[in-house]
Amino acid sequence: MTTDTDWKLTRTFTSTSGDVRWDRLGEPGRPPVVLLHGTPFSSYVWRAVARSLMRDHEVFVWDMPGYGTSEKAEGQDVSLAAQGRVFTELLDHWGLAEPLVVAHDFGGAVALRGHLLHGAPYRALALVDPVALAPWGSPFFRLVGEHADVFERLPTALHAALVREYVTSASGPGLRPAVLERLVEPWLDGSGQAAFYRQIAQADQRYTDEIQGRYGDIGIPTLVCWGEDDTWIPVAKGRELAGLVPGARFEPIAGAGHLVQEDAPAELTAALIAFLQQL
Repeated sequence: MTTDTDWKLTRTFTSTSGDVRWDRLGEPGRPPVVLLHGTPFSSYVWRAVARSLMRDHEVFVWDMPGYGTSEKAEGQDVSLAAQGRVFTELLDHWGLAEPLVVAHDFGGAVALRGHLLHGAPYRALALVDPVALAPWGSPFFRLVGEHADVFERLPTALHAALVREYVTSASGPGLRPAVLERLVEPWLDGSGQAAFYRQIAQADQRYTDEIQGRYGDIGIPTLVCWGEDDTWIPVAKGRELAGLVPGARFEPIAGAGHLVQEDAPAELTAALIAFLQQL
């Protein structure tokens, strides 16, 4: 995995929610870092950060069930509850006792659930524009969730246009065409179209409501990074979240929207490296 075009996950783990594609970068034995993507994305968004962190860490990347190159199947459970369970299964499969965990968007909720509900021990936690505080979900997101069966039957061209527009809105300055196409590609074939609406239909706020009152129990070093131009989840939510986690540091990222990894990869990587070096 050396360029944008050849980013491929070469390993497979069979989880309770289907086959999960994953990979590792860097030399074994170095401090482990696990990267969690959000929705509707995949591990691809972490490519620049992963390649920087691998100089001093062993970096684990994966596509959640129902996302990217992992299995997408009718009736598949891709809820936050399922993803949190799968994450703990993966940590056990990898033999990681206390990894450094870096999580974006929906992946932030997965990491929080893994730690607070499943007892997964982390060395430290970095959250990047995470889904963590109610209320969340844009009007579009809620509309699709309520009528997923209707949207699933959209003509292919209309579905593709909708997905491209939606993914584009996650970026502040805008995405390069090649990057946009790579991000939407998993959602454009038959199984991908159904999977796109399935993951929205199962995105229930009750899964973060279950843990929101426990953020004060987090006792590990925590960093909260946030794109200042995030239109999906306002930066004020980042400050609020950092205030709820004891000792958490808040790091705003100027010029970045919700998809910070694409909008400001150098700035985000610098913040993460500085955080990890202080541990």
